[in-house]
Amino acid sequence: MEEPDQARAYSEADFGAAHDAVVSWLTERAPESPDTVRTVVDLGCGPADVTARLALALSGARVVGLDAGPRMLELGRRRLERLGLTDRVELRRVHLPASPAELAQVAPADLVASNSLLHHLVDPADLWSTVVALGRPGTIVHVVDLVRPVDDEAADRIVGLHAAGEPPVLVEDYRRSLRAAYRPDEVAAQLERIGLADQLAVVLASDRHLLVHGRLA
Repeated sequence: MEEPDQARAYSEADFGAAHDAVVSWLTERAPESPDTVRTVVDLGCGPADVTARLALALSGARVVGLDAGPRMLELGRRRLERLGLTDRVELRRVHLPASPAELAQVAPADLVASNSLLHHLVDPADLWSTVVALGRPGTIVHVVDLVRPVDDEAADRIVGLHAAGEPPVLVEDYRRSLRAAYRPDEVAAQLERIGLADQLAVVLASDRHLLVHGRLA
């Protein structure tokens, strides 16, 4: 989403309910997080809407958002300035798979979060290996992504329910993202291959989202 129209449409879209849910699912699964989390890394932060919501919910935490897109990051920095969060939220341009040196600058984190990044990656292992590299024993992992619908009819129904009224470029991006997303069993197989199946669980979080959550051992 690095075309100017795409980036702007995504940044200005009303994802409030979905992005609030990302934060509420965190506090439901790790209710102690507002008091114990001091460092957060948000992978694939885009225009920093979820990043900002995490910072507001975790008021004692320093938050670092990582994204590969310069336009998204610029929109994110403007958002953080409007919200007065630039003192404890930083955005950095990082492309996954990142180098150990890049990750070492922000690791270890008490919480590694991500929203809607997994389905954009050519190799999903790049996300899971980055989570491990950023964490330490006890790090909370909170990864949210779309779930691939069972067929095109189901995809169109979800698009109609959740993207009605959005700009056409965003509607089409959303439809493509749904079709590129994984099913929960596929994500569970990814975790098994990288050795995280006994640490992280995969659950359906809504009609269109899955959640991978747990703690690193």
